[in-house]
Amino acid sequence: MSILQSFDLSGKVALVTGCKRGIGKAIAEALAEAGADIIGVSASLEIEGSAVEKSVKALGRNFYAYQCDFAKRTALYAFIEKVKSAHPAIDILFNNAGNILRKPAAEHPDEYWDEIIEINQNAQFILTREIGKDMISRGTGKIVFTGSLLTF
Repeated sequence: MSILQSFDLSGKVALVTGCKRGIGKAIAEALAEAGADIIGVSASLEIEGSAVEKSVKALGRNFYAYQCDFAKRTALYAFIEKVKSAHPAIDILFNNAGNILRKPAAEHPDEYWDEIIEINQNAQFILTREIGKDMISRGTGKIVFTGSLLTF
């Protein structure tokens, strides 16, 4: 068996948050190249028909586009219910969505910090807990997190 066969994800489904650009886009493309179908999530509506969707489909994989504002708890729970209903066997959860402080911390109101925590920590925890329950019941699954030091 070759080393590449060890990384074969054929038949697997990967949910990648924050996949419209940057690290998330690269991760979605790499997982698709390894054979996984991709559930792509972005805060913006432009995820459908995006460059990441086109590149995943060009690799012969399925791409399922979802929009979710992780700063809004009700939107997060609605997304979780919708994605679990449409995709009952998510094999890989790649938590990449996040926001960063874009100016000195001394200039940030509490509301902005609350949004950072909601997106970068609370939403990722809730998504992991809810998708993880299904992984535990199936006895299989992988969960990966990325984070940014610029958050602090």
